[in-house]
Amino acid sequence: MRNLIYAINVTLDGCCDHTKVIADDELLDHYTGLIGEVDVFVYGRKTYELMVPYWPDVAKDESATRADKEFARAFDSINRVVFSQSLNSADEKARIVRTGLRDEILKLKQQPGKNILTGGVNIPTQLIELGLVDEYRFVVQPIFAGGGTRLLEGVNLPDKLQLKLAESKTLASGCVALRYLKQ
Repeated sequence: MRNLIYAINVTLDGCCDHTKVIADDELLDHYTGLIGEVDVFVYGRKTYELMVPYWPDVAKDESATRADKEFARAFDSINRVVFSQSLNSADEKARIVRTGLRDEILKLKQQPGKNILTGGVNIPTQLIELGLVDEYRFVVQPIFAGGGTRLLEGVNLPDKLQLKLAESKTLASGCVALRYLKQ
């Protein structure tokens, strides 16, 4: 069975707003490596619209940095499932799903292939509440953002979720990449 991985950047005060975090070549290289472990992304509309068309356009931009181009090309090579009630259309690599989050994820997990990656806040929060996330990849940023969207704000767990640290790596920027497995 394929694992569902939740990956996100988070500041020391729990903010996961993408405008408040460090985004350097080493961080992009870290996420490019993660993309190599998956063959489908699962997003909500907001995260999808944040990523597309931005990264597919960067993949075609010859003036982009090496790290940007490598991440963009890796990103653009992966199929996407977008859960949305309001999105009318998507790019050729995306499939819009309007209902059945739990059933769709269970179906994806049963299919052959690499792992599944999710990001953002709304859909991952629902997936965590449903107990469907198998692995958590947090990059903790050495920043106090002071405001913005908070990680797992309003999450409603039936029980405490115990995780096991599987890996940690400190980046030159002071960011710490953490990999946790659900126990």
